[in-house]
Amino acid sequence: MRRSLSIVVVLAVLGAAGSAAGQTAYPAPVERDFVARDVRFESGEVAADIRLHYRTIGTPRKDADGVVRNGVLILHGTGGSGAGFVSAGYAGLLFGKGQLLDADRYYLILPDNVGHGQSSKPSDGLHMTFPKYRYTDMVRLQHRLVTEGLGLTHLRLVMGTSMGAMHAWMWGYMFPAFADGLVPLASNPVEIAGRNRVWRKLLVDAIVTDPTWKGGEYTEPPKGMANALGFLLLATSTPRLWQKDFGTAAAADRWLADQIAARTKTTDANDTIYHFRASEDYDPSPHFGKITAPLLAINSADDFVNPPELPMMEALIGQVKHGRFVLIPASDETRGHGTHSRPQVFGPYLAEFLKALDKNQAR
Repeated sequence: MRRSLSIVVVLAVLGAAGSAAGQTAYPAPVERDFVARDVRFESGEVAADIRLHYRTIGTPRKDADGVVRNGVLILHGTGGSGAGFVSAGYAGLLFGKGQLLDADRYYLILPDNVGHGQSSKPSDGLHMTFPKYRYTDMVRLQHRLVTEGLGLTHLRLVMGTSMGAMHAWMWGYMFPAFADGLVPLASNPVEIAGRNRVWRKLLVDAIVTDPTWKGGEYTEPPKGMANALGFLLLATSTPRLWQKDFGTAAAADRWLADQIAARTKTTDANDTIYHFRASEDYDPSPHFGKITAPLLAINSADDFVNPPELPMMEALIGQVKHGRFVLIPASDETRGHGTHSRPQVFGPYLAEFLKALDKNQAR
């Protein structure tokens, strides 16, 4: 077993972290666009240009050799964007003075991945003729942003949530010497199969089998989006919290109706199809031998997407040369799959990891 702390010790650590957590001001993000030219996708398709929107917080700092070594790339989950990290509950607990990712010390890079946020995506106009991107393409574009767009040749850390966590694993073998450390939060380093594949396929099929989708050329949200969003809500559910907040059938029904109505207005069906099909090339497990950077994988025990009864992480983490796995027990502080965005929960483990990186650098 690779669970590094007993459940009792973990709960004690989390309780201490939660009571001590405080929001702190951090520098205002700077938003820009990087345009990657002549992009060739794994599908064989080509785009003359792909726009990647991104935010940076902090300042790049060069060492005596002229190399920027304080870059931290933070990667968002499926359907999200870098804007999701600029919040009181995330940036306010991580990026402030004296906090774990203090923007006075680190140069924080928060991209919107292709297909997401303000970056190039199907809903810009190409719809289903937008180039078919996969995770490999997404990571290569992240690398181009960091190297061509920002001029960096090194990163201190690559960390990510959900899809971004899977991308962090891929950075480990696609660009093995680029980052000092890798922190994937809420992931499994294997092909997406079993229940994880089934709910994703059901989500996409709910859209593409709906006649009102019209092959992507709809003029209003297709009816199948309601079912698609329902699958997504269940996958990211937090049963303990939902039971508390929607303790009657009527309350649950009202909440569900409100969620579907609100999300249908802000979620594009074609973008959603691309989001979930993008993961079809994901499988780091054959490449563990190439991952040389220290890696800290963190999951939570109430995660529907990566449930603890699946043995893959504990079975495979030993094949990663400098890999460590932490399974956070379910508690009132965890939020299922969404625990990946709660620094008050995963913070103690990140702190320990960063301390070890600093210690290794000092040698």
